[in-house]
Amino acid sequence: MTGLAAETDPYQPGTFGKPRGLVGTQRLLDLDPDLGRLLEGDRRVAARNELWVRVHHRARGAWPIKPMSSDALEQHLGVLVIDGVIASDVQLEDVVSTELLGAGDIVRPWPLDSAERLLSDKTQWMVLADCRVVILDKRSAAALSRFPEVYAVLLQRMDQRTRRLATTQAIAELTRVDRRVLNMLWYLAERWGRVAPDGVLVPLDISHRLLGQLVGARRPTVSTAIGQLTRDGALHRRVDGAWVLHGDPPSSEEDPRERVLSRRRLFVEQRSEHASRPQSLGVDLVD
Repeated sequence: MTGLAAETDPYQPGTFGKPRGLVGTQRLLDLDPDLGRLLEGDRRVAARNELWVRVHHRARGAWPIKPMSSDALEQHLGVLVIDGVIASDVQLEDVVSTELLGAGDIVRPWPLDSAERLLSDKTQWMVLADCRVVILDKRSAAALSRFPEVYAVLLQRMDQRTRRLATTQAIAELTRVDRRVLNMLWYLAERWGRVAPDGVLVPLDISHRLLGQLVGARRPTVSTAIGQLTRDGALHRRVDGAWVLHGDPPSSEEDPRERVLSRRRLFVEQRSEHASRPQSLGVDLVD
């Protein structure tokens, strides 16, 4: 096989262009047990035995994704993120908007509607924390057709992503950038945060520029807002780049931290495994 782009391999679509990163073939339900939560008894056993996928590892840094033909795309479900953090940067004119993707997210990085678009945008991908992904290609889709319960969970995941995008859009429309930044960091804490002795830790090295791309603001304005929030005691940034939030979430009538947050790995601790920091796709991740 010449890599993930090999057309002769019936198991994989043409995607990333280089063979590096292939970990091996594993059971889908071992990688993502939540996908089988609607299965019971023999159905769960059968799904675990029949649903196999190829796992790919991506190290931190730029992730070039080549376009695919529409004929090939129509038979593939997309990419399922097993762990790690991926940034999807969409550039429209001189503005870059970013979405953060993590464990359980399903994306199709090859658009089918390019010919129908009036606006010209450009999407680029960056791995912010080492990740593993699987390609749900046509062979995977055929196997999944025997287990509609798993399909139902995949559809729920897609719905959750749609709701998250709607929330991030609402955050970007808040008046005052300091409100946007604080709400966005608390929103990221829902997914990646954990309770720490001095507050709620968001263990992601998110620069002022990247925060601006998440909330729809320029970096200098974000820096000013963060300075004010820091002086107000609402947050602080650790030396390793992680963020610590203090007090209660905005507009919260009760403290949901212990209910929502669980212990999670500090992604910034992966720095010890990497000697250098990645360069963003036109976006510097480190101030």
